Amino acid sequence: MRIEKFEEIISWQKGKDLTINVYIVFKSCKDYSFKNQIERASVSIMNNIAEGFERRTNKELKNFLFISKGSAGEVRSMLNLGLELKYITERDFKKMYDLTLEISKLLSGLIKTLD
Repeated sequence: MRIEKFEEIISWQKGKDLTINVYIVFKSCKDYSFKNQIERASVSIMNNIAEGFERRTNKELKNFLFISKGSAGEVRSMLNLGLELKYITERDFKKMYDLTLEISKLLSGLIKTLD
């Protein structure tokens, strides 16, 4: 099956779900610097998948998928900090943390198909 548009890519779909979740969970966070950073990192996951796909070469897609994977790690790091600072509940942390791990695994799998 050939992917016709980036919206069909599962890691992009999961990235969008994560981003929506991040925006909802941190909506009332008063630490605007923290909030802005985790929102931007989550948006970066989905946007880099989209941008790489639209470049239409496997080499560029692969590069953007690695950037997206790095952003997933950044979100995970920020989630750890948010938990320590008590900005989020254990439940919200686990839900989003697990989603970032799933996205990273999906991206790794996709990257391997491009070799």
